[in-house]
Amino acid sequence: MQDFQEVISSPRAAYAEALRFFQGKGMLNDALGRLVADLDAKGIDYAVIGAVALNQHGFQRLTVDIDILLSVDGLERFRNELIGFGYRPAFEGARKKFTITRENIPLEVITAGEYPGDGKPKPVVFPQPADFAVDIEGVKTITLEKLVELKLASGISAPHRLKDLADVQELIKIKRLDVSFSEKLDESVRPKFIELAEAVSMAEDESN
Repeated sequence: MQDFQEVISSPRAAYAEALRFFQGKGMLNDALGRLVADLDAKGIDYAVIGAVALNQHGFQRLTVDIDILLSVDGLERFRNELIGFGYRPAFEGARKKFTITRENIPLEVITAGEYPGDGKPKPVVFPQPADFAVDIEGVKTITLEKLVELKLASGISAPHRLKDLADVQELIKIKRLDVSFSEKLDESVRPKFIELAEAVSMAEDESN
C-alpha cells in the first residue's frame, strides 16, 4: 500500500490521485469506505463534514484529510474500540486528531457541542450527528442545511476561515439555492447567506 503523504508530495502522483478521488476511487475514498464501515459496525453515530461533505453534496473540492462529527460518547468509543485497529493518534496525547494507518491519511474528529470558526459561543453549534445526517451513497453526511449553516458561522467569526464562505457560495451555484433557502438556517447567519446568494444571482445576470 502506498503512503498517501508521499503520493501528495509528488505533483504528478498527486494529480493522478486527484483524478481517482473525483471518480469515487483512490486512496482517500478507500479509507473513507473502511472508516464508515468500522463506525457502522460498532454502532457509532457519525456524519462526515468538511470537504468530504462538500463532495458528497456535489461540490467537487480536493481534500487531503477526512473530517467527521461524533458525539462526545462516540469519540470515547472510537478511541477505546478502534484505536490500534486501523487507526492511531496523530501524535502522542492527541485526542481528536488521528491517522488512518493503512494509507497514512489524517482523520480529524469534531464533537457535538463545539462552536464553529473561532470556537467561541454562538447560536450555531455542531449538533449531535444522528440528528443531522443523511445517507448519500452509503456515507452518513451532514445535511446540506446544517453544512451551510456551520460554514457560514465559521466564516463570519474567524478571519482565517473565509474559505468557508467561498464554499457556501459554490454550493449556492451548484445546488441552485436562492434566498428562500435562508429560512432553513439559524437567523444569525441568514443575512450573510442572502448576501452571498444575491451576489451569485447578480453575477449570473451580468454574464447572460
